[in-house]
Amino acid sequence: MFLINDLIMFLAADLVLMQALGTSTLFIAAGSKKNLVGTAVVITVFTTAGSAAAYIIDSLLPEKYSVLTLLFYTVTVGILYLILLSALYFISRDKFERSRKYVHVSAFNCAVMGTLFTVSGKAAQNSSMMNVGRYALAGFEAGLGFVLAALILTAAYRRLSSAKVPASFRGSPAMLIYIGIISMAVYSLR
Repeated sequence: MFLINDLIMFLAADLVLMQALGTSTLFIAAGSKKNLVGTAVVITVFTTAGSAAAYIIDSLLPEKYSVLTLLFYTVTVGILYLILLSALYFISRDKFERSRKYVHVSAFNCAVMGTLFTVSGKAAQNSSMMNVGRYALAGFEAGLGFVLAALILTAAYRRLSSAKVPASFRGSPAMLIYIGIISMAVYSLR
């Protein structure tokens, strides 16, 4: 159930933030198999490592400073972003050139930040989740939820962007309606 709830949340968050950010990571991922694999791997790395870091923040941050949680999560994702880019650069400049676009698109994606808050909220409700392993596992599951959402979009991406769809409806408008229908179908499984 956690995976289904996260799938719905990430789809809705991507839809809401798509216009503000100017692009949707899900649409980029759905564009090709290479983009899907690269984006899915990097999103999963960020959600897993970010969730482990969220555990540390949640454990160390006193309750009276909980309003600073967003700031600490954002700084944490920024640090993870720099670490991943630096590691790719020092491992291989060729890998860095091929992979950096996925890191840039994925780092500050709403799926990553949404995962940190979702995992933290679930841990606050269920004290058995209050350990770094459970946080990281929940982050990994959220990354898999993103992969599932991207696969669902990939299945329809080419058809909804084809010449058979009216020009004014082609691309994003058709994809948004498709996502709405899929979200309702997945939500009904609850």
